[in-house]
Amino acid sequence: MPLSDDQPRTRTRLPVGEQSSPQQNHRQSRPLRALLAVLVVVTLLVVAIAIANRVTPGSGSGTGGGASADRAGSGAGPAPSGDQPVGTTVNGIPTGYPHTEPGAQSAATNYAVAIGSADMFRTDSRHGIIATIADPGALAGLQGRLDQGFSPETAARFGVDTQGQPPKGLTFVSRTIPVGTKSSGYTADGVKVDVWCTGLFGLAGERSTKPVSEEWFTLTLSLRWTGSDWKLSDYSRVSGPAPIPPDQQAATAEEITGAVEQFGGFHYAR
Repeated sequence: MPLSDDQPRTRTRLPVGEQSSPQQNHRQSRPLRALLAVLVVVTLLVVAIAIANRVTPGSGSGTGGGASADRAGSGAGPAPSGDQPVGTTVNGIPTGYPHTEPGAQSAATNYAVAIGSADMFRTDSRHGIIATIADPGALAGLQGRLDQGFSPETAARFGVDTQGQPPKGLTFVSRTIPVGTKSSGYTADGVKVDVWCTGLFGLAGERSTKPVSEEWFTLTLSLRWTGSDWKLSDYSRVSGPAPIPPDQQAATAEEITGAVEQFGGFHYAR
């Protein structure tokens, strides 16, 4: 029966803990929204990693040109080809390179190391190096140029005698360390390879008046395919490009001597 206006109305009041409120509903929705946000972030991370690790067609190919195209603009330069280094040496110089553009770059790199070594200051070892790396048709001309380049006057500037021997108690250092290569005009018969290098030159020891110093330069080596290997037919050298030297304390004469005696060089392969 409907209540009249004069009859009292009964109100039921719930305990405070049992009453629902907008604030409580808002708090209850927070864990669900936080969980959804975490799931979205994880999904985006998985997709990003998958895209970053995706291998594009042609990456890792054995040609220098393909590697250059894959990494253009990365600042890292052409990627290594993945080919194994050659397995034979003559006079300590790797030989028997593949008849490919990366093979020619490998040959040029190792020939640059040989030309910049301390062995070039000794007549017998210099002639052995030239005979190993030179195109037979260019052998005489290269030997004449290099004999002139490593003349007694040149030896004196480096502080050694005519056979590359330093004064007693000192160690002669002459090392070329390739940083990178690039080739141009490749054909099955020949190619020109630029080898960007840094080098260490000087006399290590307490009484040295020509301390070991660093130099940056680029060697341009012209190679010909002789039917069984890449061989040197011509070369030239220009200074640089040189980076800004670091703010780094120079090693002592004793430390340099120890490093030269303890650390060997490398054979290189593209």
